[in-house]
Amino acid sequence: MRLIYLALIPALALCACKKVDSDMAASALPEVTVPEMSEATMKEVTQTLSSDDFEGRAPGTAGEEKTIAYLTQKFKAAGLEPGNGNSWFQDVPLVEISAKNTSPLTVTGKDGTVMSFAERTDFVAVTYQEQGKIDLKDSDMVFVGYGINAPEKGWNDYEGLDVKGKTVVILVNDPDFGTESLDGEFGGRAMTYYGRWTYKYEEAARQGAAAALIIHDEAPAAYGWNVVESSWTGPQFYAQTENGGADQTKANGWIQKSTAEKIFAASGQDLTKAMAAAKQKGFKAIDLGVKASLSFDNDFAKKNSKNVIGILKGAKRPDEYVLYTAHWDHLGRCTAAPDGDDICNGAVDNATGTAALVALAEAFKTQGAPDRSIIFLAVTAEESGLLGSKYYAENPVYPLSKTAGGVNMDAFSMAGPAKNLTVIGKGKSQLDAFVEAAAKQEGRSPDAEPTPEKGFYYRSDHFSFAKLGVPMVYFEGGEDLVNGGTKAGSALAKDYTENRYHGPKDEYDPNWDWSGVMADLRLYYRVGRMLAMTDSWPNWNEGDEFRAIRDKSRAEK
Repeated sequence: MRLIYLALIPALALCACKKVDSDMAASALPEVTVPEMSEATMKEVTQTLSSDDFEGRAPGTAGEEKTIAYLTQKFKAAGLEPGNGNSWFQDVPLVEISAKNTSPLTVTGKDGTVMSFAERTDFVAVTYQEQGKIDLKDSDMVFVGYGINAPEKGWNDYEGLDVKGKTVVILVNDPDFGTESLDGEFGGRAMTYYGRWTYKYEEAARQGAAAALIIHDEAPAAYGWNVVESSWTGPQFYAQTENGGADQTKANGWIQKSTAEKIFAASGQDLTKAMAAAKQKGFKAIDLGVKASLSFDNDFAKKNSKNVIGILKGAKRPDEYVLYTAHWDHLGRCTAAPDGDDICNGAVDNATGTAALVALAEAFKTQGAPDRSIIFLAVTAEESGLLGSKYYAENPVYPLSKTAGGVNMDAFSMAGPAKNLTVIGKGKSQLDAFVEAAAKQEGRSPDAEPTPEKGFYYRSDHFSFAKLGVPMVYFEGGEDLVNGGTKAGSALAKDYTENRYHGPKDEYDPNWDWSGVMADLRLYYRVGRMLAMTDSWPNWNEGDEFRAIRDKSRAEK
């Protein structure tokens, strides 16, 4: 689950839970019988896709070829039809850029003192530009706080600045981080899209910066430096553009907080005080009075990756659609573990979600086609910025105006059965009514995410469709475990994030307890089946940022 390049929609706030619109709340949702769900399929597909033979399923590699061939085989065996005319595939045009010969990041003070910082240990950097050589030379460094330009909030960290040719240093998350409530300029405790690093790089490019470096701080980033290092080194994938990324910064990267402290100290500044000042409206950027230099070479190549699409045509309204999405890709080869293992297998993230597409397809076929058609969409390049889902949403095989909604599945929990489920972005759309009905039938509680400050709403493929108006739900097994409660659940979640997430040890384990996964799979089935058996058209709740685009889409239909 990694974002790199998304078109900005200003102020996409993760809102506090809103009241579900009364028309949907009052709607009678259809009864759903859940057929036997195949645990054997879940195990087989997860184990196969996360095996070393698939080399971490990076787009544009032999691992992709094996993955899409295997998924085609499994979709066909499940009884689906090709989802793109006579083809199972949708081409997704990408460019692969691999940095090499990366120099240290050097920072030169006013007195000529030079500090040198090592790649991977102290910083990581990539480029979105299709250039054979990146050479950042004596670029003035400017601290721009959270790097936010939000006219509707009267907030502009770039006010009065000309950063052309300069290196901007930026804080991760947004100014409200650390507050307890959901009230605040930027959603209170809940991260807004302004807090995502994707936005910060986009805004830096719009401002004309030569480079953008985000200070890594584990709490507001929501993951450790190990995740940054493994995700931001090696081949990187971006959407192909007509100008080859010429309008982007020369370099985007991260620096360790300890690195930033040294740079600030050399500038006569105190990082802690500067961070506190950046939280205040009217913050003025700080010219650090030091210059950054960095260079690296690039290999780049245009490649077509593929989304895999299967369809089960509806029995009564085949020209209306319900989506199930999951990303098939992972990081490929990455920073090696101490034992030398350098394959990021992505067993949980997201061989499990991809396996769920197959298991759900089998279950739907067994139960018989619902009224609406079901699209099973395995997308590429989620780890590179939701690129596969973004491409489908912008180039849909089936009209978004005729897509009633959908369910996204990303990384099933292996912690065992839970009393609850975690709904990411609860309160945003009328699909909450479907989730609540399904949860009630399974005897579980649909809870809002406990850590909205981590910005999970912007970190998986449902977001690509939400931006274009399609109501999507994204939920996962909760942390209130049947065995051990929330204490055990949060501990297991932390252990996964710190020791396996985006690393070589996210591997298949034959000793996993699949009971919680299968319970979650029943919920995914219920929600999708109910949506496919109703004639309602769920919308975003009144006041939600996606409501207007959905209203326009449905009106044009």
